[in-house]
Amino acid sequence: MSVLSDEYIEKCIVSGQKEHNQKILLVEYDKQWPILFEKEKKRISQILKDKALMIEHIGSTSVAGLSAKPIIDILLVVEDAGQEDYVEALCQQGYVLRIKEPDFENHHMFKGPDTDINLHVFSKGSKEIDKYLIFRNYLRAHPEARMLYEETKKKLAQKKWKYVQNYADAKSEVVAKIMDQALEEAKKNN
Repeated sequence: MSVLSDEYIEKCIVSGQKEHNQKILLVEYDKQWPILFEKEKKRISQILKDKALMIEHIGSTSVAGLSAKPIIDILLVVEDAGQEDYVEALCQQGYVLRIKEPDFENHHMFKGPDTDINLHVFSKGSKEIDKYLIFRNYLRAHPEARMLYEETKKKLAQKKWKYVQNYADAKSEVVAKIMDQALEEAKKNN
């Protein structure tokens, strides 16, 4: 897993504040997170209709018992994220395009109109889709992996980070370790 440069991060931010320059706020798991996800899923489905091929709750808020930044991460799969035929419809309903990464699977990230979300958009067939879902499902099923991940996050959250992405990059070693375990388990079960 590679660490993203400041230049790359700044190039990909299309709106909003660029630098974070503070510690990361982690809170205990909130039972409202799945409810907030379902509300957003319904809204996104109504806006995009059949353009939304998959909408999944991902990230730490999708794992019961795991502390997290109080931001709901959502995975949206569309036919071709690079075509951007979904952008205008989302923006007209108050979603704000924050990040655009043409060099990373055409990843787009939006903030929500009223709920604090990160809506991650990828194209059908992107390898990132399986990574997000495998990681989430493994954390849900394995308390020891969840604890390791949480301990790592809490330790790193105490440091001041220029960009939130720097915090995410700092977790990459433990994420890779957990992903290796998850992929090994998936091989055995197939």
